[in-house]
Amino acid sequence: MKNRTSLLVTLCLITAVWVCGCTSQQSPAVPSLSPAATTFAPAQAPATVPGGFALRVDALAPGSTLPDIYTCKGASESPELSWENVPQKTKSLILILDDPDAPQGTFTHWILYNIPANVRRIDRAQPNAKVLANGAQQGDSSAGSRGYYPPCPPIGPAHRYIFSLYALDYEVSMPTAGRDSIDRAISGHMLGKATVITTFKR
Repeated sequence: MKNRTSLLVTLCLITAVWVCGCTSQQSPAVPSLSPAATTFAPAQAPATVPGGFALRVDALAPGSTLPDIYTCKGASESPELSWENVPQKTKSLILILDDPDAPQGTFTHWILYNIPANVRRIDRAQPNAKVLANGAQQGDSSAGSRGYYPPCPPIGPAHRYIFSLYALDYEVSMPTAGRDSIDRAISGHMLGKATVITTFKR
């Protein structure tokens, strides 16, 4: 009798363990995310490729403030420009200086086109001549004047002044040029582009 009772108790315990194991489903652990883990880093601008097509404006670092000498607060001189690693098969270069923050929309301050492919610099304080000594031609600014038009934004926040140098696969055959015609000349012919962004405010 005693042995029968022990056997029944053992069977009951085994049955209880089996039932609990089959009916209890434990959800897998879900790791908790801290606020830092759910924050995505902003996309980073691509770094300058070593040995790539590069433009320099005077000795300014990208993002620097244009010195007064290059603006309406100073002598209104055009800055010195230099570049390197021009793409192969380049036939001519075009330089454009834009203010994208102008009140009425992008204002073009300077257009140089048909810069010979073997030229690597533009000296400071260029005249407003139609053709420069190195053979480059000057187009018209948004003000309608030929040559360099110095930055002179309204008093207030800083404006960006973007120097863009384009390498083209041909020479532009235009005696004069404004921004629209230069944009058409660049379209479909660009081999490379180098950019420097500066700032200035009054």
